[in-house]
Amino acid sequence: MTLRTMTTPDGLLIVDKPAGWTSHDVVARCRRLCGTRRVGHAGTLDPMATGVLVLGINRATKLLTFLVGCDKTYAGTIRLGQSTITDDAEGDITASHDVSGLSVEAVQDAVAGLTGEISQVPSSVSAIKVDGQRSYARVRAGQDVVLTARPVTVSRFDILDQRTRTAGGRQVWDLDVILDVSSGTYIRALARDLGTVLGVGGHLTALRRTRVGRFGLDSAHSLADLEIASEADAMPLITLSAAARDSFDVRELTTAEATAVGYGQRIPSKPAGRRQPIAAFAPEGDLVAVLDESGTLAKAHVVFQTSGL
Repeated sequence: MTLRTMTTPDGLLIVDKPAGWTSHDVVARCRRLCGTRRVGHAGTLDPMATGVLVLGINRATKLLTFLVGCDKTYAGTIRLGQSTITDDAEGDITASHDVSGLSVEAVQDAVAGLTGEISQVPSSVSAIKVDGQRSYARVRAGQDVVLTARPVTVSRFDILDQRTRTAGGRQVWDLDVILDVSSGTYIRALARDLGTVLGVGGHLTALRRTRVGRFGLDSAHSLADLEIASEADAMPLITLSAAARDSFDVRELTTAEATAVGYGQRIPSKPAGRRQPIAAFAPEGDLVAVLDESGTLAKAHVVFQTSGL
């Protein structure tokens, strides 16, 4: 890969990922557009999915570890009446069922049962590693993979619209939904489980991520727009300091505290009750570090500034 000769500052780049692209494809394209290899993402999107993909550029890649755990919002369509091997429209249909006996009340009750703190078994074609190998690779190799259930939180699972239609010569029931979920929740698995509860099978036919933490589609840019911005050397980055202030609780350091933290020393924590981690800023407004203040002494998860304090 040939990188453009340019200087791209540190910051977050919010991309509206197009359908058919992997998250790695988007990272590779943005490495070229930003002229740096130091590009990473805060949570993958399946190739079928579109929407918010948070990228870190240069030193902002150090923030991604903390952004991966943010809650997310999705809009999608769940099809009841068909199961697929991948739990989404990318896979072959494995079973079809009659949905004529379904009622709106039954669907709503099943959705309610999948809302709140639940235990979820991820899709077997996820990127979770099993004995050092991605689960989806094992499935594609013909192996049977059963993943361990994990706790997740579905704080919102609303049906916006529902309709019946014919697909593959059979009647199916499509639900347009919006979901607020904790990190690690698989929307494909929710579609699968909804169909299982109702006894008709289910899978995801469309998915769009509309929010990651505090970053939504209103701050996301298409790849076409980023191509134009790159040519003008005007990439629409959220600066490192602004990204940290948007994402975390903030501590304003004194000059002495900033110097100590910048050189890896611990300082007394502030009173408890704030959401961890904490973004710590020098008096001049520069991000010094991301702190863990859960104990009596604050320790740095990562330091961004060690000189010029």
